[in-house]
Amino acid sequence: MIIQKAFSLSGADGKLIIGDITLDDKNPNAPIILFIHGFKGFKDWGAHNLVARYFANNGFRYVKFNLSHSGVSLDNPIDVTDLESFANNTVSKELFDVNAVIDYIEKVYGRETEINLIGHSRGGGLSIIQASNDLRVNKLITWSAISSFNSLWKKEQEADWKKTGKIFVTNARTKEQMPLNVTLLEDFEENADTFDILSAAKRINIPWLIVQGDDDVNVPFAHAQKLADANLDSQLVKIEGANHVYGANHPYEKETLPPLLFKVCEKCLAFLI
Repeated sequence: MIIQKAFSLSGADGKLIIGDITLDDKNPNAPIILFIHGFKGFKDWGAHNLVARYFANNGFRYVKFNLSHSGVSLDNPIDVTDLESFANNTVSKELFDVNAVIDYIEKVYGRETEINLIGHSRGGGLSIIQASNDLRVNKLITWSAISSFNSLWKKEQEADWKKTGKIFVTNARTKEQMPLNVTLLEDFEENADTFDILSAAKRINIPWLIVQGDDDVNVPFAHAQKLADANLDSQLVKIEGANHVYGANHPYEKETLPPLLFKVCEKCLAFLI
């Protein structure tokens, strides 16, 4: 039977990380997939729970979690409503959280547990940085991954950002203006070498599957091509006609995966086994 267990732990700045693990109770020691969500994303967005069930049905334990400064609160787990936390987020905080969750997996499930990463969008960038530095990661999969963190804002915004202390991004679904404090930019500039995704991509020496839709307006296909060019041992899979979220949406109320996301899951399963 497929079951889901919740967990929580302390993340960046002592803020809570809320996560869950989906598994087949007949296969409690299966290898782990750790999913890292992207910018404005969260663990229960769209079809993420159906993806978790897919992999649990196919021999894996699937761990997903909300980054501590994702802006998703305990009170409202299906939307970004804590805009203060969202505004205070930085790449350093996200990498702290990713490492904390891997530490938790190692502590709870044992050092010998196989850990595979799937990172979506900005989570893809995080997973590349993590995998380039962390020997505990066995295989890496990126979905619609960015090739640079500063691709998430416009260069011409930076002067005003430094002057006013914040910029705003639009929540495409709710049209709400969501603040980003200048600490995000300052953290990126202070750690430019550490946060260089393409440089980290060159250091990846484990199996790496790069998945990208060719109809992605959020992260164009050129990002995937740059990542693949940076690491010639990687595998690049183009999903024809797929957007940034492979046909999913939020809330996603169907009981089966979107066809293109199902195709992505099949490609990933073939890569992992």
